[in-house]
Amino acid sequence: MLRGNLSASEQLSQLSSHDDLSQALEGAFFVQECVFEELQAKQAVFQAVENHVGEDTILSSSTSCLMPSNIFSLVQNPKRCLISHPVNPPYYVRLVELVPHPATLPTAMEMAFELMKEVGQAPVRLRREIDGFALNRVQYAIIAECWRLVKDNVISVKDIDLVMSEGLGMRYAFIGPIETMHLNAPNGLEDYLGRYREGMRRVLSSFGPTPEFDGEAAARINKEICEFIPSDQENLSARRERRDQLLMRLAKLKK
Repeated sequence: MLRGNLSASEQLSQLSSHDDLSQALEGAFFVQECVFEELQAKQAVFQAVENHVGEDTILSSSTSCLMPSNIFSLVQNPKRCLISHPVNPPYYVRLVELVPHPATLPTAMEMAFELMKEVGQAPVRLRREIDGFALNRVQYAIIAECWRLVKDNVISVKDIDLVMSEGLGMRYAFIGPIETMHLNAPNGLEDYLGRYREGMRRVLSSFGPTPEFDGEAAARINKEICEFIPSDQENLSARRERRDQLLMRLAKLKK
């Protein structure tokens, strides 16, 4: 899907490849690192990159789980360093999490925010670094409770996925959980809390410990999901293609 202010041909004309790092970085004002999720590899990239860019060039990592204070611990000027975490598949999902290093200047965060908007993404700004950032903390909380419900034989794998895809996900594709609360009571969020806070506390207090995601439970849940989505490459590829087509249609609907 085409995003941003440039046409497809204009975007393609901006692409180039280089064998020499200094040539690749010449004139760069924003550098996005996308190497594999290994701390030492990312640190090495930024140590090399900072020797070939100006003092004002923003250095950004695409990491989904490594803390900016660790990734940028070896750079000389962390004031211009931050995380720009895209969501898979990024060509259909617009969200980008911007996470600062403790030393990151507000101007660097603002520049990254405006750049992401200009190229058609939907950036959000975290005010400080936290393990998992925002998206994965929310995602892991959902995964943990879904896992517990299946593990405890409350519901099947297929049905818990339907709870999301045909229930919560229908709303969350367009409005978030806080707005959902705000709209689900006649007089907004305060009214919702007055009506439901005790029930929320009661249910939340019944949540179990963090799952280990291994052992007998993992084997059983894997067997169950593979009964309707086999794990061979042909079936997984077909299911990913289906996912991407649906996300593309949803992205067009949200425009």
